[in-house]
Amino acid sequence: MASTDIDVKYVAHLARLALTPEEEKKLGAQLGNILGYIEKLRELDVSNVEPTAHAVPMVNITRADEIQPSLPHEDALRNAPRQAGGLFIVPKVVE
Repeated sequence: MASTDIDVKYVAHLARLALTPEEEKKLGAQLGNILGYIEKLRELDVSNVEPTAHAVPMVNITRADEIQPSLPHEDALRNAPRQAGGLFIVPKVVE
């Protein structure tokens, strides 16, 4: 898409922006520069580049899951403002 094909008013409408004519002109130039840079990137030969999600390899740093004893039921309910039948009583949030 050439920079002359950019309909700034349409893009502003989609983004729910009210732009002044000066802002439209400035935004049109900026969008044209962005699209020009994208066209420049398309000229690169990336046929031998493996697709990646990150520029550097990432390693999972979370700990392994291990079975451990859980919190006793009475301790979990100890500070509950309201409880009944071994359950938490919470305010209704859906009407």
